[in-house]
Amino acid sequence: MEIEQLAEHVILKAQNKGASDVHVLPEGNDYRIFFRIGGYLIQFFNLTPDEGVRLISYFKYLCNMDVGERRRPQSGSIQFLLNKTKQALRFSTITNFKSQESMVIRLLNQTEVHPLKETTFFHQEVNEMEKLVQFKSGLLLFSGPVGSGKTTTMYHLIRECHSKNNQQVITVEDPVEIEEPAFLQTEVNEKAGVFYETLLKSSLRHHPDTLIVGEIRDEETAKMVIRGALTGHLIIASIHAKNAVGVLSRLIELGITHEQLKQTLLGIVFQKLLPKNCPFCKGDCQMDCSHWNVHEKRATVYEVLSGENLQGCLSNESAILNQPEQMNRSFNCLLRKAYVYGFITQKNFQKYRIP
Repeated sequence: MEIEQLAEHVILKAQNKGASDVHVLPEGNDYRIFFRIGGYLIQFFNLTPDEGVRLISYFKYLCNMDVGERRRPQSGSIQFLLNKTKQALRFSTITNFKSQESMVIRLLNQTEVHPLKETTFFHQEVNEMEKLVQFKSGLLLFSGPVGSGKTTTMYHLIRECHSKNNQQVITVEDPVEIEEPAFLQTEVNEKAGVFYETLLKSSLRHHPDTLIVGEIRDEETAKMVIRGALTGHLIIASIHAKNAVGVLSRLIELGITHEQLKQTLLGIVFQKLLPKNCPFCKGDCQMDCSHWNVHEKRATVYEVLSGENLQGCLSNESAILNQPEQMNRSFNCLLRKAYVYGFITQKNFQKYRIP
């Protein structure tokens, strides 16, 4: 098989299986291709050393990486044409101590159109998020593991709000994951000297009604986001943390004060994407199950920390512990509820529970 055909075959197979990532990994003298499906890494292909090296080099060539450079990590992204439609791909390479290069390919979902209430077990949290995005200014943060659908959630909420009100929405991303013609989408380009902080400053001068920030990674970005929220913009951003309360610790770590958070923070959403318990498969919906399509095999559990409970956390009070109704909506409690209702298996209840 020609290398172009192999590349297309691998991506098409991953797309059909609903994989979030493709891993091209050296193993001994050979290469293995794994798909990450529902959080699990499953092997699909064996490649010869020559095929593995050529496949990685081909993808590097497509996304303008340095094909001859194998010692240092590289990253890139492209719009891959597949059956006359574009699939957004993000690439990352790294080399082991034996000088064998590996590659991980993230498949970015460009076609997700399902309403949030159709892709979650519980609707109350979606209703709360829809209220939070109606604010004219402030900061709304999303957290969760890689591949949990944070960007998809943010886009859904703002797209719905935008369709009702004539607003200007600017996104600052690395890279743009979902194409939305109604938004002014900008992309980080480190090779050209365009960094998050550069785009954030320019975007705020553009006076957007809503600014979507792909990820708060460092102190400079965190401070720019707070500044934007304080000056009358609605800022929606993602940030990595273990849970909803952990987001507060992460922001303080990045130099944001309690007072700044009290003045700007509207809410924190923590989410995870879970495999459904398929009644036909009598357990986790299998990757080859034909009862649901790939989008229906998983659903999201959200925890929304806002209002008095959020302010209680910011004041170092045990507000959450004193509020039974909020306790019932914590991520672990909702996860237990999903298990009791038979939506997920016991195995996945244990796997996705926050320690």
